[in-house]
Amino acid sequence: NPFNIKNRELSDKEIDERLAHYEIPTDLPLVVQISRFDPWKDPKGVVEAFKLASEEVDARLVLLGNFATDDPEGEEIFNSLCACRDDRILILTSGDDTALVNALQTRAAVVLQKSLREGFGLTVAEAMWKSRAVIGGNVGGIRYQIEDGVDGFLVSSNEQAAERIVRLLKDEKLREEMGRKARETVRKKFLLTRYAEEYLDLFDAFDKNFNLRE
Repeated sequence: NPFNIKNRELSDKEIDERLAHYEIPTDLPLVVQISRFDPWKDPKGVVEAFKLASEEVDARLVLLGNFATDDPEGEEIFNSLCACRDDRILILTSGDDTALVNALQTRAAVVLQKSLREGFGLTVAEAMWKSRAVIGGNVGGIRYQIEDGVDGFLVSSNEQAAERIVRLLKDEKLREEMGRKARETVRKKFLLTRYAEEYLDLFDAFDKNFNLRE
């Protein structure tokens, strides 16, 4: 939904204020993944990929997510990630702040959704709509959202993810080109208006007696 606060266009001032509220520095390019702290979202793999990429580029990783209070596995993953925190790796648990989600996706140089299993990747579509190049796990629905090498990248390992992070951070022109194509992909395939048009076309295919027009 492009009218949701998570997807509406934010001004630079709004973005800066939201990031400042959570003390997220913007002096370096941001690499962002927004997802639950769940093993299938592979947050540990994201950290490992970022560490590999950091050998070649200087950036900052932001992992934003949440977990159910009755989910001991999620809390365990979160605690293990917190052990990785430093000035280049930020772990945040304010995933229900949709304005922050929007600000991070909009300001990110690279968005990750390095899932090991996924249906339709909502955060993938959200970031693509904001003209971000997304690096997604080569699994499930993400494979139908991202055309590898055209409007984003699909990866199957930490090493592949690291290489794509480096490539995108070093090539601003590629990031912008992929971002434009990503937004167009969402516009054509995944907006509510697209489904409304299909329903209207379906209704128009029948006459007033509900017979299929020839």
